[in-house]
Amino acid sequence: MSSEDPEEIAKFERMASEWWDPDGKFKPLHRINPLRTEYIRKQLRPAGGRLEGLKILDIGCGGGILSESMDRLGAQVTAIDRSETIIGVARAHQKESGSQVIYRVQSLGDLAAEQGATFDVVLAMEVLEHVPDVPGFLTECAAVLKPGGLFFFATLNKTMQAWLLAIVGAEYVLRWLPRGTHEFDKFIRPSDLHRWLRHASIDMRDVMGMRYLPWRDAWELAVGKAEVNYLGYGVRLVPPGEESPESPAA
Repeated sequence: MSSEDPEEIAKFERMASEWWDPDGKFKPLHRINPLRTEYIRKQLRPAGGRLEGLKILDIGCGGGILSESMDRLGAQVTAIDRSETIIGVARAHQKESGSQVIYRVQSLGDLAAEQGATFDVVLAMEVLEHVPDVPGFLTECAAVLKPGGLFFFATLNKTMQAWLLAIVGAEYVLRWLPRGTHEFDKFIRPSDLHRWLRHASIDMRDVMGMRYLPWRDAWELAVGKAEVNYLGYGVRLVPPGEESPESPAA
């Protein structure tokens, strides 16, 4: 399947026990999660408020850091990953947190065949750079997303700055991540992602840079600063002849 790479799955399984350690190998995810969560919430509820009534799919959910954040905001969250080990970590943490996330060991393609376009929101955060066939994966994402629904992404730009900071800096110098976590060839230019999304009938609406500020030891979202990490969203286009549904953003 285009959304699966056994080597990538095994890579994250080896670190699974540290998923919920805020100072462990997934420390960067814990640090950026409040930014990701607030960005998603603002696009869905510009006037503020919770996410009740929204069906959200979190693809490649890992241990459930973002999934549980969406659950706390009131959304109905389904979270999928291809590893029994990783989903086991997510479910174990769920016993402590009391979240209502529905965790499933399932491929995106199988979920699309089973449920069709039933989700208001689809999340693919820090996933695209680990997928072997990104255009095919995006087509699968569109297949589970309702027309008018929102698709959120976060990934790494294919620039020299990204290679220096995300690989040399994060993996070799600061040792935030194990060596080999990322492969530069899999990084994605926003222009390529825009084209692939359009082919999958998703219209990109926003791209926002996400950068680390070493002098403050903090992360921030920055307009026009997408040279390394970036996130954004697109809207699933309505097929010709169909009536435009109500947007999940309200």
